[in-house]
Amino acid sequence: MKRLVLPLMLALGLLAQNANALEFRSVKETGVALYEAPTLSAKKLFVVSRYYPVEVLSSQKEWARVRDATGGIAWIPAAALSKQRWLLVTADKAEVRDRAAADARLLFAVPRDGVVELLEQPQAGWVKVKHRDGSVGYARITDLWGL
Repeated sequence: MKRLVLPLMLALGLLAQNANALEFRSVKETGVALYEAPTLSAKKLFVVSRYYPVEVLSSQKEWARVRDATGGIAWIPAAALSKQRWLLVTADKAEVRDRAAADARLLFAVPRDGVVELLEQPQAGWVKVKHRDGSVGYARITDLWGL
């Protein structure tokens, strides 16, 4: 009996950890409104563009309660969200390099509020990203939001 307790506790700990994992999604079309409550008759708070990343806090039927990069919380129709992951540049600019190193060759830079597509999970402070024009490289995770 005692042999089963430790594996069971570890398994429950992993389940709890996964339940608290952050879920990020991106808006899949231009001009989607974010609402004060989960109904189309609620007050529209603002409108977001295609690829804009949000953190999903909870879901309720056909709506998702989300947080944006500024910390604002609103409701969005769940059908407007994509599983494709885009990241928002929160620094003055995100420099994208040919490898995950500060001394690597600079390929391009994306200005504040620009977006790049997430290609791989972050490693050692860097993340592989793709620009909308197809260019691929590595950016520092400290310059991005949506991870």
